[in-house]
Amino acid sequence: MIFVLVFLGANEIVLNKSKKRHAGMYLSVLLSLGVSTMIIGTIGSRFSLNQGKFWDPRIFVPTMGMLLGNGMSAIAVATSYALNQLSEQKEMIEMYLSFGASRWEAGRPVAVEAIRLAMLPTINAMSIIGLIAIPGMMTGQIIGGAPIMDAVKYQQIIMFMISASTALGVLSSIFVCMFTCIDNSHRLRNDRISSSKPWIFAKKDEFLNNIKRGIIGLKNILLCCFIKKVDVEEESLGLLSSRN
Repeated sequence: MIFVLVFLGANEIVLNKSKKRHAGMYLSVLLSLGVSTMIIGTIGSRFSLNQGKFWDPRIFVPTMGMLLGNGMSAIAVATSYALNQLSEQKEMIEMYLSFGASRWEAGRPVAVEAIRLAMLPTINAMSIIGLIAIPGMMTGQIIGGAPIMDAVKYQQIIMFMISASTALGVLSSIFVCMFTCIDNSHRLRNDRISSSKPWIFAKKDEFLNNIKRGIIGLKNILLCCFIKKVDVEEESLGLLSSRN
């Protein structure tokens, strides 16, 4: 179940959320999202939530769902911003590289800003939790009759797990993105950035479009046959009426 959720999350990020993609982005996002959520979710469920059987679906699946949801949004924001800036600020980055900067020094401003933007919603949520906004998990436990202090502790643990998982996923995905787009020879490789979908999904869209065109063509053929039949019947009725 968890692997299916990770797979669907990677599809959502790469195919729907990101307008630009770099080479190997699907695999990097899949591993970043899966590894970060599995590590933090397992450690948090076993030790922080004190679950002996941390794989118990009653606790583990909702926890992983919250981690995946926040991680997906953050990784999508970080990678989209980084790829856009690498394309738009091509001249500035190439100038840094031509003056002797390493690929990390040239890409660091873009990477830092991408990480900051991706982590901003999570940090803001942590700063107002319990004061301005009461998250859904804490509200549900309080309404369900759980002690308020227990509900607060659980919500704090979940927020720390979300922030750790999101940070780990964003850092790993941005690391791969920057080191893919700026190669070992310290050259900016915009040729590795594209707006096209991966070939397997492009073939899927082509197949679906062919089916759609076939259905439309079949509908037009049936409609033409129906119209011709109606015209023939009208002509025959006209001849009969003229004889009378």
